[in-house]
Parts: sequence; C-alpha cells; structure tokens
Amino acid sequence: MSLSLKERFNYNFYLWLFGLTKVRMINFVSPRIVDIDDTKAVINVPLNIKTRNHVKSMYIGSMVVGVDLVVGFSAYLQTKKKNRKIVVIFKDLKADFIKRAEGDTLFSCNSLKQINDAISKAIDTGERVNLPVPVTATVPSVFGDEPVAEFVITLSVKEK
Repeated sequence: MSLSLKERFNYNFYLWLFGLTKVRMINFVSPRIVDIDDTKAVINVPLNIKTRNHVKSMYIGSMVVGVDLVVGFSAYLQTKKKNRKIVVIFKDLKADFIKRAEGDTLFSCNSLKQINDAISKAIDTGERVNLPVPVTATVPSVFGDEPVAEFVITLSVKEK
C-alpha cells in the first residue's frame, strides 16, 4: 500500500513540526517520509551541503538521524493507533558502513509488526521492552537496491 499525497503531506508536516519544536537536528537534515504502512517505513535524507562530509558522501551524523527517524516515527505511529502514552527511546546502535552514500539516501525498516508487538507487550506488562530493529540504507540513484549501510538500533519502549 502506498501513501496518498494527503497522508504523505500530513506525515511530513508532523515530522517538520516535531523537528521545529523538539529535535532541531531533524529539520537540519531535511528528511522526507517516502512510504509507511503496517509492515515497513522508508525515509529519505537528501545529500546536500548540510548532510555531506569532506569526501562528498553522507556524514555519519546525518545517517544516524535517518535511522533514528525511520524507527522512531514508526514507533510513534503505533503508539498513536493504540492511543496510549508510550515513552520511546533508543538504547544502542550498531552500524556497518559498506559503501559511501554518495546521493540521496533511503532508510528502510521492515519491522513495524515487531515494533507493534513490542509496544503491545509494554502495555500488557507495564515493563520496559527492548527490541533490536534492523535498518538498511540504500542510495538508489547510484547503487540501486544494494545497501550502503546496515544498522541495528535497539528501540526501548515503556508505557508512562
């Protein structure tokens, strides 16, 4: 299922507003939600003067923002569906940089079902639940579907 223009606009507007009021680094890298449904989420971080490093590839900090957002926004949407106050944080991050990200980079997470299950478990038990979530970064304009980096970020959720 692909997002309608209205849904994409609404999600990106919320992302911009969250970046404006809570985490300024989000707006600095100018991410855009490309697609999101019940199983996957994809966010684009453009390669530009703000996100590239001295060798004209994406700076590691910009890439981590992409990883954070693709998982964090997915978790946020799951908590909104349940209409519960859930605290979402990240516990750790593992990264494997395979190639230089020399173009606009897509961050893909295919674990939305597992994220939803972790949030349900946190609600049911009242305990903090940790979930390692894999994220793949690709640069379609240069490498097609071949990954340029692979990450595992541990999502930690608990009901307030």
